Amino acid sequence: MKRKLPSVTLAAIVVLAGGCQPAESPPDIAKSQRDALGKAKAVEGVLQQQAQEHRQAADEASK
Repeated sequence: MKRKLPSVTLAAIVVLAGGCQPAESPPDIAKSQRDALGKAKAVEGVLQQQAQEHRQAADEASK
């Protein structure tokens, strides 16, 4: 029994020390989707601006 105690203690230390290492960061799987959403919002802003300009031009032409 005395012989197993140091090996059990050593095994416990190894397991605990292994848990202290920093974990790798998970891959950012949603990055491409966020990038695409950002581009779509930028395009939407441009389209809304153009629509506003067309409405203003139509209002000016109808006066």
